[in-house]
Amino acid sequence: MSFCYLDSKMAERPTGTKNIMLRLDPELAERLQTVADVEGRSVSDVLREAVARLVEERRTDERFLRLLEENVARHQRLLRALRDEGRDA
Repeated sequence: MSFCYLDSKMAERPTGTKNIMLRLDPELAERLQTVADVEGRSVSDVLREAVARLVEERRTDERFLRLLEENVARHQRLLRALRDEGRDA
């Protein structure tokens, strides 16, 4: 079994969901399928739960929040530099 990730701007579907393809090594894909089978759920459902849990964990992860703040600050500096360059032209 092979999963692959494809994000072509994660095209929205009429249902309001987005399609994402994910590449997993065969062993992980097999374990994922086993979890889904045992729980009587779809692989997509198991993945949605795992992703939602990861995103929620990051909201309170100090390291992640620090990286987020650094990333935002870096982008703000870049935007100011671009704006300033535009004024010099």
